[in-house]
Amino acid sequence: MKVITRELTTPWEAVLLEPDAGSNTGVLVLAGSSGQVDRQRARLLAEQGFLALAIRWFGGPGQPEGICEVPLETFVAAVDLLRSRGAERVGILGVSKGAEAALLTAVHEPRVDVVVAVSPTSLVWCNVGPGLDGRQRPYRSSWTWRGVPLPFVPLDDSWRPAGQGDGPVAIRGWYEQSERTFASHLDTAAIAVERARADILLVAGADDAMWPSLPYAQQLAARRHTVGAPVEVVARDDAGHRPRLPGEDPAAHSTSFLYGGTASGDTMLGQAAWLPILDRLRS
Repeated sequence: MKVITRELTTPWEAVLLEPDAGSNTGVLVLAGSSGQVDRQRARLLAEQGFLALAIRWFGGPGQPEGICEVPLETFVAAVDLLRSRGAERVGILGVSKGAEAALLTAVHEPRVDVVVAVSPTSLVWCNVGPGLDGRQRPYRSSWTWRGVPLPFVPLDDSWRPAGQGDGPVAIRGWYEQSERTFASHLDTAAIAVERARADILLVAGADDAMWPSLPYAQQLAARRHTVGAPVEVVARDDAGHRPRLPGEDPAAHSTSFLYGGTASGDTMLGQAAWLPILDRLRS
């Protein structure tokens, strides 16, 4: 399928990929804490007939350097753009912190029809990196809505990785310890997915070494079940934080973090999730 590519510079750096035959379904693609514009994932979706938009949602001009008090209106503006290009149905596909953003946007913006949350969290977490003021501490929310920071769980900076020398670190234990330390924050920081009108698909690996995305996915699904809202969890025991969709390159090696899972497990989880992703976007 021929795809028309447009590079955007306002209101954020982005790439818009449109099938030459047009599409009435748009997909916003959100990377995680890499901060990249996920062109490859957007192209895969455009080649399936969707209008795909991948944006830089932090780290660009006028944006916070880190994931710190990022306005959810950033993503609402992307929904507006997709609607303005003829999308009658809009989905958001986000991974990790991008999945957190996708879920929260759907909670606050009823025009989101589908969310695909890959390696999600069920909680609003504190900032990762500095805000517009250049400061990383004290901890602040990752997100704001209408200028108000969302309630969040801080990180417990007393945590230390166990027996991992100078190599890449698995930080899942940091999040798990922080939940115990700041247990009083959990209720107010929970992502209220039961309020979202969108259909929700959750993709998670049980061996995620960054944070416990499968337990988080199960918590999100339980909240949806309480109100009879549609939700599905696609999971594998041998997959980690970075499932790979069919046609995507293998995940790059990191010298900083351990992501968990195996290459084959990550590939097979992406394959298992691919048809449910396409089905929901096309419904």
